[in-house]
Amino acid sequence: MTIDRHELQSLWSNEWTRADWTRRQTLDTLARGGLAALLGTSAPSRTAHASTDEFVRIGYLPITDATALLVAHAKGFFEAEGLKVEKPTPVRSWSALVEGFAAGKFNLVHLLKPIPVWMRYNNKFPVKVLAWAHTNGSGVVVGGSSDIKDFKDLGGKRIAVPYWYSMHNIVLQYALRQSGLNAVIKADAPAPNETALQILPPPEMPASLVAGKIDGYIVAEPFNALGEVRAKARMLRFTGDIWKNHPCCVVAAHERDTFERPEWTQKLVNAVVKAQIYASKNKAEVARLISAEGTGALPLPGDIVLKAMTDYGAAYEATGAIKHRGWGNGRIDFQPWPYPSATELIVKAMSETVVEGDTTFLKALDPAYVAKDLVDLRFVEAALKREPDWVLDPSVDKASPFIRKEILAL
Repeated sequence: MTIDRHELQSLWSNEWTRADWTRRQTLDTLARGGLAALLGTSAPSRTAHASTDEFVRIGYLPITDATALLVAHAKGFFEAEGLKVEKPTPVRSWSALVEGFAAGKFNLVHLLKPIPVWMRYNNKFPVKVLAWAHTNGSGVVVGGSSDIKDFKDLGGKRIAVPYWYSMHNIVLQYALRQSGLNAVIKADAPAPNETALQILPPPEMPASLVAGKIDGYIVAEPFNALGEVRAKARMLRFTGDIWKNHPCCVVAAHERDTFERPEWTQKLVNAVVKAQIYASKNKAEVARLISAEGTGALPLPGDIVLKAMTDYGAAYEATGAIKHRGWGNGRIDFQPWPYPSATELIVKAMSETVVEGDTTFLKALDPAYVAKDLVDLRFVEAALKREPDWVLDPSVDKASPFIRKEILAL
């Protein structure tokens, strides 16, 4: 079944208005480092409030990246730890989620891994990464009838990314460089050796592809699956097949909570770790649980969410979307340990990645320091020691579970 771009947009917007998705001025301000200006002088008091509120207040984008937080709530894992939790609040743009978190509206969020780097070291905002939210879970989608068969075919094309400070942008630009192409940001048509990038909210991506405004997009699920099923799109490559078991979103909290409320924070992480282990073992069940027919946390039909979480079959090898079957990935996987090696690689890659705005702050960053300073390993390590089943995940080396070598291959 295929539908036109208007139907694609209404699929997502029936439950909610699209106001948050059109906050381009906010998005641009945040992307250029304007977090302090956005929040003004009221930020400290509202952030302090986050450290005294007994409730877990979750903000999330309605994508599969938020699965661990949504499952922890739906399955009662927070309450099992003795925590009080409010119903998770859907926020439909990264800029709005960052703003809400920084203002103290939320005390638990999932963020694209490069965002906390930018927040902490460019905006001096005291954010801490507590765990990974998931691994893999994204892909590059192009028009089904296009002549794009490989990354080298993206020369002269326009590709949408969800946010400048995103794993999507980092992985895409790695693939472009390996293919001899230059990533550019410009309104004019790109040259044959260039690929033009633009920011586009995920729900607008499938409709924009149908309308011919873009040639493809890279984004988290379920928007790749939605594009494949409803927009005649074709998966060019899964990102987890380029960077083996890469992190994408991370679980983030206010730094004050980590040292003022360590017991509370530990219980928080315990619940999230339980949810990741549960999701890893029960992907099909979880897909139905968080879909429109379940809790409605993701306002898309169950068949779309199910495909987004489980369809990693042999057909993708035939098209070249999967080239490293031996890596043992899933379409999306759930493994909470935040390997320092990955954080270091991300910090290095950010300095090579084209984005809008001032990136001077990246020049002063030492990757090893960021891996120790940004990520608080205490809580997730303690939680994993209580949950030995985490090493059963195929991405974990049972002989040395807390250390790994990062593997990238186009």
